[in-house]
Amino acid sequence: MLTLLARAVLGPLLRLVFRPRVVGRRRMPARGPVVVASNHLSFIDSVVITLVARRPVSFLAKADYFTGRGLKGALSRAFFTGVGAIPVERGAGQAAQAALDAGRAKLDDGLAFSIYPEGTRSRDGRLYRGRTGVAWLALTAGAPVVPVALRGTDELLPVGAKRPRFARVTVEFGEPMDVSGFGPATSGRARRQATDAIMAEIGRMSGQPLAGVYNEPPAQGVVEKVKRVFRSPGAL
Repeated sequence: MLTLLARAVLGPLLRLVFRPRVVGRRRMPARGPVVVASNHLSFIDSVVITLVARRPVSFLAKADYFTGRGLKGALSRAFFTGVGAIPVERGAGQAAQAALDAGRAKLDDGLAFSIYPEGTRSRDGRLYRGRTGVAWLALTAGAPVVPVALRGTDELLPVGAKRPRFARVTVEFGEPMDVSGFGPATSGRARRQATDAIMAEIGRMSGQPLAGVYNEPPAQGVVEKVKRVFRSPGAL
C-alpha cells in the first residue's frame, strides 16, 4: 500500500518539479523478475529509478533508515518502505551475500530489483568496473537484466547535499539482456563475462569514461590507506 501511494504521489511530483527525461521506459518487461543494473552517481539514484520506471523497483538501503525513533524515524521508515527499499546491513563477506540473497528473494517473487554493479557512487564521473553480484543474481534467478544509464543525478543531489537541487535528470532504460548464454552462476568466468557485458552496455548508454578499476569507498584509517598503496598497480 505504501509503495502504491508513494508512486502515485511522489512520481508525478518528481516529473512536475524536476522534469526528468526518461528514455526507453517501455523496454522494461511489465511483469516477471527483472534485474535493473545502473551506473551510480548519487544517493538519490534508486529513488529516481523506481519513481520513473514502468513498475515498482526494489533496492537495498541501509538498515539505519528503518530503525530511527520518534517522528523523524517513522517518516524515514515510511518513505523508504514506500519507495521499495529493502533494509540490509552493508559490508563485505556474509553481509554482502545477505544483501544479494535479499535481492534474489524479490526476483523469486517475480519482482524488479535494482543493483549498482560499481558497488558505490562514482565521485569523479567515471564508470568503474562492475562486481559480479549482478550476474549472480540474473543467472541464479533466470532473470533478464535491464541496463540503466543515469545522467545528472549527481547535480540533483550532490554528495553531502541535504536537499535536492533543481537539475535536469535523464534516465535511459536499455533493452533487456539475456545473460544465460555466458554459462551457469557457479562459473566465475561466466559471472565475469556477463558482468562485463552489462557494464559495456551501461557505459555505451551513459557515455562515461571508463575507470578500468573497481570503485572502493574512501579508506578509513592509516592502516587501510597503506594497504591500498601496496595493492595498487605499480606498487612495489
